[in-house]
Amino acid sequence: MSDQGKHQNNKIDYIEFPAKSVAELNATQRFYNQIFGWEHTMYGEDYADTADSGVYSGINAENPQTATLVVVYALNLQDTYDRVVAAGGEITKDIFEFPGGKRFHFEDPAGNQLAVWSDKD
Repeated sequence: MSDQGKHQNNKIDYIEFPAKSVAELNATQRFYNQIFGWEHTMYGEDYADTADSGVYSGINAENPQTATLVVVYALNLQDTYDRVVAAGGEITKDIFEFPGGKRFHFEDPAGNQLAVWSDKD
């Protein structure tokens, strides 16, 4: 989630594609590079991040979801967390740190998994 000056509050900011293994991550990374020319930055061996896909995106083999994860940026992570809870969202992964910031995951009433991240304290 690089180039942090361009993130907009309460906007979809990041798409995270799941991979079942590091080998699948590497194949997926080559696939998108071959088709669209996307270059990835590796964070460990199990996470690839790109800022040149139109919307920031990554491929996650560390803790893969079963579906693509939409990530929203928030200036105030705790406030957004509290609003998700107040609106009836189910927190599926509490606030945690990662290189670049903090985030949490939740489900909406239809069962869609989303995440919210921030680089602000």
